[in-house]
Amino acid sequence: MDLITLTNPRSAAAEAYRTLRTNLMFSGVDTMLRRIAVTSPLGLEDKSLALANLAVTLAQGERQTLIVDADLRQPAQHLLWGIENTRGFTDMILDEAAFNNPPLQSTPVVGLSVLPSGALPANPADVLASRRMDDVITRLSELAEYILFDVPPVLAATDAAVFGRKLDGVLLVIRAGKTRRDQTARAKEQLERVQVNIVGAVLTNAPGVKNSYGRS
Repeated sequence: MDLITLTNPRSAAAEAYRTLRTNLMFSGVDTMLRRIAVTSPLGLEDKSLALANLAVTLAQGERQTLIVDADLRQPAQHLLWGIENTRGFTDMILDEAAFNNPPLQSTPVVGLSVLPSGALPANPADVLASRRMDDVITRLSELAEYILFDVPPVLAATDAAVFGRKLDGVLLVIRAGKTRRDQTARAKEQLERVQVNIVGAVLTNAPGVKNSYGRS
């Protein structure tokens, strides 16, 4: 997997992520979109990679940015960034010391930190829906201007719908040639059913330009 915004910042794909960054920032003119969940319909869409690339552009735009791996089923951010996953997001829920001093890890990008998932619970949806989670989100909001939460695919678990209601919005990642229209429609319907604010969609693997990314 390639963090194109770092390895090839002059590429069309990297520029598309910068455009996405700008669109998100202007989408929140009335109500600032600071806490955003990134998900996908089924997990075929490289949502974690899309999130990481978007986070890089936010940090490069001099916005203090935090990636939180809230995918408590198949976390991937620690693999993308080559960091340890011994302590993280779940520790903040259970450990007061971790809550007061979140175990963030630095990245090579100035202004960008990562909070890996930590130990995986037996009941992820219940953990994300808990009242304690509200306190954790508030605490994290004190640490960065933008927080991107990596959450499980919508159609694979209820986590995205449950957790998305606690945030400013949800960004849906769709992969050209992989995600079917009916899957996208079902995912959108499930999120809207619980009144989650869908702020937009990202189309990955778009035809015409190799490894291109864009906003639909």
